[in-house]
Amino acid sequence: MSKERDMLSYDDYHIPKVCTNCGGVMIFKGVGEYQCEDCKAVDYDDYGKARLYIESHRGATASEIEEATGVKQRTIRHMLKEGRLEVTQDSKMFLRCEVCGKSIRFGRFCPECEINYHRHLEEKQRQKNIKMQGFGLGMEESSGEKRFKRDR
Repeated sequence: MSKERDMLSYDDYHIPKVCTNCGGVMIFKGVGEYQCEDCKAVDYDDYGKARLYIESHRGATASEIEEATGVKQRTIRHMLKEGRLEVTQDSKMFLRCEVCGKSIRFGRFCPECEINYHRHLEEKQRQKNIKMQGFGLGMEESSGEKRFKRDR
C-alpha cells in the first residue's frame, strides 16, 4: 500500500457534522471537541475520544483505547505518526523510526533521521532549482543584452 493511500484524511476521523440530539450544526471548539450551535450538546471526533481516554487512563494500549472508545487501532497509529498523540514513557506500546528502527514516542522518524530526511528534501529542491535556471529563472535582467538576436 502506498504512503498516500495509507495516510488518513480528516474525514476518516469521524468528525461530527450534525448533532445527534437536535440535528443542528456542530461547531469545532478545539482538541477534537464539537458543540451543537442550537442545543449546546458536545460530541467528539476520533482524536477527541482517544485523547480523553488517554488522559484518564495513562499508559493505555491501542487495543484498550479501541475497545473503550471505538476508535480503530489503525486510526490511533496514524495519529501517533502525525504527532497528534504521543506514547507515554510508561506505556507498553512503542513506535519505531522508519529509517533506523530506534524507539520513538511519536512521528515517523527519530530526531537524527528527521534532520537527515529534511536535508535530503532540501537538497532535492536545490537540484531542481538548478535545473530550472536554464529556463529563465536564474537570468539577470540588468545586463542590458537581448536574450535572443535575430539574424537578418
